[in-house]
Order: sequence, then C-alpha cells, then structure tokens
Amino acid sequence: MHKVSISQSVIDRVVARRGREHIFDDLTPAKTALVVVDMQNGFMLPEVAHAPCAEAFEIVPNINRLARAVRDTGGMVIWIQTAFTDETLESWSTLYGMVGPKGAEKRRRSLSVGGKGYELFAGLKVEPADLIVEKMRYSAFIQGSSNIEEVLRSRGLDTLLITGTVTNVCCESTARDAMMRNFKTVMITDGNAANTDEDHNAALGNFYLTFGDIMSTDFAIGCLTRNAAKGLAAAE
Repeated sequence: MHKVSISQSVIDRVVARRGREHIFDDLTPAKTALVVVDMQNGFMLPEVAHAPCAEAFEIVPNINRLARAVRDTGGMVIWIQTAFTDETLESWSTLYGMVGPKGAEKRRRSLSVGGKGYELFAGLKVEPADLIVEKMRYSAFIQGSSNIEEVLRSRGLDTLLITGTVTNVCCESTARDAMMRNFKTVMITDGNAANTDEDHNAALGNFYLTFGDIMSTDFAIGCLTRNAAKGLAAAE
C-alpha cells in the first residue's frame, strides 16, 4: 500500500481557501457514485498487461469495501474499462506516435474488447446492479471518451469518489475533468494506485489543492454512513 504523504503547506492552503480540510464531507450518499477506473487485467496481470501496476492489487479490498458502503447508502457503483479500438489509432494518433509501433501493439493485445486484459480483475466484487462504462482515453470525461456524464446526470448523481489505477494518469485525468464538468469530486487516497509513492502523492496533492477533495477509505465510508443516517433521521 502506498505511504500517503500530503504536505502540510498544501493542507494549509486548502483550509485557507475552503474553510475546512474536507469540503465534501457533507456529501449526499444517494447522489454519490463510486467510480472505479481501469481495474482491469490489462493493468494488473503481468501475463496480459501492457502497463502493469503492482500496487493495484493492494487497493482491491478498499475498493470492495467502498463499493459495499456506496450501495448500502443508496449510491451507485460504476466500473470503467479502457478499450483499444482500431479507430483510436487515428483519432488518438498522438499517443501511438509517442509509444511507437511496439507500444501500440502491446496496447492492442492488452485492451482489445473480449480479451483477457480487457476484463475487470477477478478479485473485484461487481454486482448486477452496478454499471459498466467503456472509455477510449485516459479521462472518462473528455469529449469522445465515454458516455459517463450522461449516465451520471440521468441518475441524479453529482458527487464522485474516484478509485483505480494509475493515480497520476487515468484516475487523476478523470477526476480533474469531472470537476470541470461540475461534479463534486473526491480522490480516495488508499483506493488509487500508482507505480511509485512519489507519483501517487504528487497527483493527490495537485488534485487536492485546486480540483477537489481527498479522503481515505475509512473517512469516506464514515461520511457515507453518517450522512445516510442523518438523512433517515430528517425523513422521520
């Protein structure tokens, strides 16, 4: 598990700007979605992965715990899967120009729909009521990547808990763009995985300072259960 370390100067600046350390601790559970980014074999299992992240295995229990808490308090769980398609060779030619022919072929083998690499990791507890969204870019929210915004808005969901791999690429890109599409966005500090602690903490710190909130799994579950109980009490 990553050693999470957010500098005190970042925390101090957040509190000075927002008035408290966790601006979204008053989230409404029924309007909250857990978004799980790229927890696929293509990013986890060495035999099929084009970009394996060893730390991703460590966050599986926390993702499962969060998923259970979100479901139990009336929210939605959304699993994001990255897909390789031949169309992206042209429409995202900048990426493939950077990784070269070998990198492109590795991505094809790893993330083509129907392959082992495309599948979600078997240790994740996916329920029938959960939703699956396919994306074509690092960010799920950028134009042409997926229909996640439509999915969320059609269900009245306005708050996102972001988990998955890797923290500083697809997870951070998705989280930043979600905020700029006007969603209240939280990155889960021990529910995201990167290749190094430095990558992980830099992404969390940058996101926290400007784009949204960060919370541990336990803290987020506490917010969900506490606020759900408040909602029930208010309705009685």
